[in-house]
Amino acid sequence: MEFRLIGKDIRKSFGRLLVFDSINFELINGSSLAIAGKNGSGKSTLVKIIAGLLSPSSGEVIYQVDGREIDKLDWFKFVGFVAPYLQLYDEFTGYENLEILAKIRGLKSYEAKIKNVLERVNLYSRRDDLVRGYSSGMKQRLKYACALLHDPIVLILDEPTSNLDSEGVEMVWAIAEEQKKNGILIVATNEPEELKMCDEVINLDELKLKMKRQIVK
Repeated sequence: MEFRLIGKDIRKSFGRLLVFDSINFELINGSSLAIAGKNGSGKSTLVKIIAGLLSPSSGEVIYQVDGREIDKLDWFKFVGFVAPYLQLYDEFTGYENLEILAKIRGLKSYEAKIKNVLERVNLYSRRDDLVRGYSSGMKQRLKYACALLHDPIVLILDEPTSNLDSEGVEMVWAIAEEQKKNGILIVATNEPEELKMCDEVINLDELKLKMKRQIVK
């Protein structure tokens, strides 16, 4: 299956505040893109647009499978998303969080898959503990398990190593390398080391500086 993710002249503004403009990219299986920039540059806004969680002010994001465009309502089938600001169900266990998500996604015979992702993020031994008792690092690991549950073609990581210890950071790098073998990896970060996860970089600060220079001219 050939998957293609295309961004065409993406622009986002909130009222009179222009966040970014003229964002263009094209990604296929095996490619990766880092979105760089200082805090407040619009990194999270852009990845939310790519994931279909926000709409651009103009321009478009296109998902294609074997040349056929995918309806936006079906994007969730192809995307895994990890970010510190995503919420979990604190009143349920780690396993129950994944079970709820599996049912929402319509996954069949998901028990083995849940076991696999929990082992991958080193949480299987804590699967029956309530999430409210998890540390911030454990919650971040569980978010990775949630994102990987359906084997997404597109994996989007916003601040990928946030709240993680050295072992967790190694886990993220292993996940990133595995994702790049057959899928698409998108990373939003202002950490120079994390930019190395990806082959291409869009720097929002540089784009804004270029825009200002063009306006002055």
